[in-house]
Amino acid sequence: MSKLVSVIIPIYNGDRDLPDLLDCLGSQNLPSEQVEYLLVDNQSSDRTSDLLQAAAQNNPQIIPLQATKIQSAYAARNVGIKAAKGEFLVFTDADCRPQPDWLEHLISPFEQPQINLVIGEILGLTSNNWLEIYADKAQILSQQHTLNHEYLPYGQTANLAIRKSSLQKVGLFRPYLTTGGDADICWRLQLQFPDCLVFQSGAIVHHRHRSSLQEFYNQWYKYGSSNRYLHQIHGVSLMRQFNWQEYFYRLLRWLFRELPPKLISQKLLISPALISTIAATPLSLWGTWARSKGQNSCEISPQMMEIEWLGEEEEISIANLI
Repeated sequence: MSKLVSVIIPIYNGDRDLPDLLDCLGSQNLPSEQVEYLLVDNQSSDRTSDLLQAAAQNNPQIIPLQATKIQSAYAARNVGIKAAKGEFLVFTDADCRPQPDWLEHLISPFEQPQINLVIGEILGLTSNNWLEIYADKAQILSQQHTLNHEYLPYGQTANLAIRKSSLQKVGLFRPYLTTGGDADICWRLQLQFPDCLVFQSGAIVHHRHRSSLQEFYNQWYKYGSSNRYLHQIHGVSLMRQFNWQEYFYRLLRWLFRELPPKLISQKLLISPALISTIAATPLSLWGTWARSKGQNSCEISPQMMEIEWLGEEEEISIANLI
């Protein structure tokens, strides 16, 4: 397949991730003339803009853009979509590390004209951090979870591809939505084009898991917010709420039944892997509680319901490379 591919990546304060990300993009197997990389600076306050300009000077495939109207990842992706020249739009994030054959695998299903949506797999980056080890064992970021959603399958924008022409009928991302936009656009596509989705397990990106308890809490709170928004947009079921007796019972069971055998089997040799194992139950419960908080605390606004369209004017700024 020789048609142009547009890879769109929103970036907010990404100077930590950009060097590794750019290396991965430069290692893709597809011919360079077949790919453009639209890296959208989402109003960063660090060195992201300077790094993008430097990258573009060294690589004509890199097209730095600026999202100046709305600070949101979905709005930034829309900026990239409107500037894209490719027939196929590929999405990932700044903290992802695509494998060299990622694009090759991800776009191959588009040879079938009925396919408008392709989802690749997300695996965790190797880490010695106990919290990241736990998340990797639990496969928190795997698309296998989202593909089994009770309403309709969907893919996360960390590894997703869409035929651009299909967006003429369903619109772009909801630019003011703060979470849940990946599910929303996948569902709109499937409702308009039945049987348009393919999962490509060989199209792999590695994603950095959350490495602190605060980041872990924020992640699950965001999942709960997404539940609420998607319930209000699409009518999907809300997550069942645990009562305090359920939390208490599960913690007691962990403390007296699950924990002692794990400690004995490891002979008390403390390591990040052991900590991730023994903390699995309380972490899972804490994530459930954070998700409940997000689900109960959020309410979608009329502005969040808005859908952007390809024909609409957009405030797009191409970084000055001179």
